[in-house]
Amino acid sequence: MTAYTATVTVRLKHGVLDPEAETTQRALERLEFELEDLRSADQFEVDLDAADADAAADRAGEMAERLLANPTIHDYEVDVTER
Repeated sequence: MTAYTATVTVRLKHGVLDPEAETTQRALERLEFELEDLRSADQFEVDLDAADADAAADRAGEMAERLLANPTIHDYEVDVTER
């Protein structure tokens, strides 16, 4: 087994209201930053042992689907690095 860190980024799907991002975007615009759009996201780092990077990504993806993300309103992505 090899040690991996899986980073799971969970964000709201396009079209789902994101009040935290809207408030932050307005504040940035008041500070004279120009931006097209802003979305908030949650990031989880999971340390785990797996046979290979694909197996680690599969396990982290299962975690996202079963608990970390609500598939009705969230998209997620998994990035795996060896520790």
